[in-house]
Amino acid sequence: MSKKIVVLNGSPRRKGNTSALVREFTKGAESAGHTVTEFFLDSMNIHGCKGCFGGHGSKDCPCVQQDDMNKIYPVVRECDVIVLATPLYYWNMSGQIRTAIDRLFALEEGGGNLLRGHDRASALLMAAEGNGFEDVLPYYDHLMEHLKWKNLGHVLAGGNGAVGDIEGKPELIEAFELGKSI
Repeated sequence: MSKKIVVLNGSPRRKGNTSALVREFTKGAESAGHTVTEFFLDSMNIHGCKGCFGGHGSKDCPCVQQDDMNKIYPVVRECDVIVLATPLYYWNMSGQIRTAIDRLFALEEGGGNLLRGHDRASALLMAAEGNGFEDVLPYYDHLMEHLKWKNLGHVLAGGNGAVGDIEGKPELIEAFELGKSI
């Protein structure tokens, strides 16, 4: 059955190593008949969560802030799979993706939880200069547990500091295969 997949790309580089993982994942997913919508977060106007609890998940624009998250909310509401793609910055996800994740909270507020559960699944794609993924994985696993999303796995590509370092590495094949397996 065809799935609707949303990729939240938290890399600041459109042609960077994280984006290379996204491209291969997308090729794999599309080869399996799935639809992929990617949001390149760095080029979007997304403000940090205000913690105001003023959101309302059932509204078209659930957050009190009116910014580019309004492009993401309707697609996330309808998707089956959310892929979090990010470089590893200071042993965690990039600020771009963490801001978007925080803002997804508006879908959980006021009159119906439109984010948690709903038979959704997620995967994690990460590239990094080093290999220190052990601190970010517990956060991701806990997020999946809290949101009640099926964890489809992850591709962690270390040793990729400069743009293009990932070319020819097995993690690109892993990303393709992960996309194809959904």
